[in-house]
Amino acid sequence: MRRHVLIGRFGPDDKIPVPRARDEVASTLQLSTGKNLDHGIGRALADLRALKLTPSEIGVDLLVVAAHVHAADTRISRATESQDAWTREIRLVVPVSDPVKWSAAAPILVRTLNFLTGDRWNVGFRKRPKAFFETVPKSAQVPLIPPYDGVSLFSGGLDSLIGAIDSLQAGGKPLLVSHAGEGLVSKSQELCFEGLKGAYKNVEFDRLRVWMNFEHGLIEDVGSEDTTRGRSFLFFSLGVAAGTALGQSFTLKVPENGLIALNVPLDRLRLGALSTRTTHPFYMARWNEMLKALGIPGLVENPYWNMTKGEMVKACANPTLLKQLAPLSLSCSSPTKGRWTKQPQGHCGHCLPCLIRRASLGKNDTTPYNLPDLQARILNTNQAEGQQVRSFQVAIARLAARPELAKILIHKPGPLYDFPDRQDDLAEVYRRGLEEVGRLIAGVRTAPL
Repeated sequence: MRRHVLIGRFGPDDKIPVPRARDEVASTLQLSTGKNLDHGIGRALADLRALKLTPSEIGVDLLVVAAHVHAADTRISRATESQDAWTREIRLVVPVSDPVKWSAAAPILVRTLNFLTGDRWNVGFRKRPKAFFETVPKSAQVPLIPPYDGVSLFSGGLDSLIGAIDSLQAGGKPLLVSHAGEGLVSKSQELCFEGLKGAYKNVEFDRLRVWMNFEHGLIEDVGSEDTTRGRSFLFFSLGVAAGTALGQSFTLKVPENGLIALNVPLDRLRLGALSTRTTHPFYMARWNEMLKALGIPGLVENPYWNMTKGEMVKACANPTLLKQLAPLSLSCSSPTKGRWTKQPQGHCGHCLPCLIRRASLGKNDTTPYNLPDLQARILNTNQAEGQQVRSFQVAIARLAARPELAKILIHKPGPLYDFPDRQDDLAEVYRRGLEEVGRLIAGVRTAPL
């Protein structure tokens, strides 16, 4: 195990000394190329300007913090840099516009990151170099009425598609925010957005699409990391930074069905990389606590926290459009893994998100899956094709035998004390979500082969 410190620098002239411990491996994250911010931040600011939006300096800080988090999370290998093949010790030194304000919020930020990734984070702040004190000069004219009435994350998945449709159908003018990931994800985002634009031609809404990536070898002699548990922090940061450009109080909608948001482990297999916390209620609450500490007039909200994915589909405000666009959305946890088995890339049909998707769409599902028929043969639980089906079978049988466990198991992924009035509803959405998947896999055979 080695402790790492990632130090952000605004160009080669930024040489302010940063003390480090003798046992820390120090690495530099260059944030600028000349006068332009790097790693997709400058491009995001330019795209916001094209949309007639100017974020606050604290909003830009969020993008800078997110760059540090994303770089450390994806470029420090858990396998070689942790004692237990999971938990890393990472310190960040981030140049920001207001170190005093950020330092006051640091304990909340650290708690948020520790919960999200399962690592041990330490974050310190320093003042940006003078040349970068102001990264977003105020526009000569600030519109009295912002062009958008809120922000919504738009991943290209089925839940975010439903969220966008519901907002547009209700007369909203959302700014949809996407992170441009791998090719299939970006393609789904593009196709779904084009479908929405075609359906709502007279509505003023648009999309901010940001790409943030880092070269392999950023951390010298250390391999990259594939688990990307911290990716959610990047998504939320993009959304909030865009929200600060609206010039008023805003809500960042994070559409996610309640079963996935809770993400109760199905069995002992669902540990580590498989047990994500990207929209867990505790994580969402910490974000709102952090926004308050930073003075950002925004609220992060999951409008579907008490609904299963199937209930979201049934309640969609424009079912005809959803039926048309749903096949274009992408839910699979690893859509490119088919290339290694010479199968088409896209939906595998047997990972946890694919199973929940199939259960939600039911007989109306026209999605092509690499495993098209779950009942055609016995699924091998020693292979990926049968592991999550079997995990669901175990969880469903356990809850059927002891329904009262729902109120206990929902606390396993993380604390829920921020929402004392939601405890019963959270237990119910967990129970209904399992029942929904149970109807899909009734009669499916699994065994170690």
